Amino acid sequence: MTGTWINVTAVFAGSLLGLMLGQRIPERIRHTVMSAIGFFTLALGIQMFIKTTNAIVVLLSLLIGVLLGEWWKIEDRIEKLGKWIELRLSGRSSDQEQSHFVQGFLATSLLYCVGPLAILGAIQDGLTADYSILSAKAVLDGFTSIAFSSALGIGVILSSIPLLLYQGGISLAAAQLQQLVTPAMMTEMTATGGIILIALAVSTILHIYRVRVGNMLPALLVAPLLVAFLTAMGWITP
Repeated sequence: MTGTWINVTAVFAGSLLGLMLGQRIPERIRHTVMSAIGFFTLALGIQMFIKTTNAIVVLLSLLIGVLLGEWWKIEDRIEKLGKWIELRLSGRSSDQEQSHFVQGFLATSLLYCVGPLAILGAIQDGLTADYSILSAKAVLDGFTSIAFSSALGIGVILSSIPLLLYQGGISLAAAQLQQLVTPAMMTEMTATGGIILIALAVSTILHIYRVRVGNMLPALLVAPLLVAFLTAMGWITP
């Protein structure tokens, strides 16, 4: 859970800094920093992908995973869940300060927890104790929390609580499966996650091309299962 603790600390520190700075951060600085984070995420994804020893496995995992994701409409369901929660929480109080508090807490909780980077990073941290993805996410979330807290107030700080429970829970669950995951399974799952990171950078952070990244998430489960199947059939070496 090291990566999750780093992420939570970054959100907390960024929120405090945002409360102190207010609206004094120029938009051009925000844009440039986000671009730098986007290119870093892109490079990290490429670094993860080139570790593959069987690119066909990665391709098949992505194709099967995307088909499952589109069938299950994962991204649509995530968006609907966010809108449903926002609808239930918004307007509970007519007090403007309370509304800002709820809005800041809700928006950043969903932003930090719902997404491929949180899931992929937490799984990698739990399985291999490699928190490089969550460290990159921590920088992204920390800077985002500065912007949100400067506009919406102290509610942003409290979003670190669901972040801790969500990402930490995934990491702990993944750690329990560590004995079942072979090095070959982990290698191809990491490479598959690298492609998802590249898609995330291109779509969500850099806004170059819109990709339904959420629907690619099943590929993270397909990759190790596919490796296990092909190994059992004797088509690849363990």
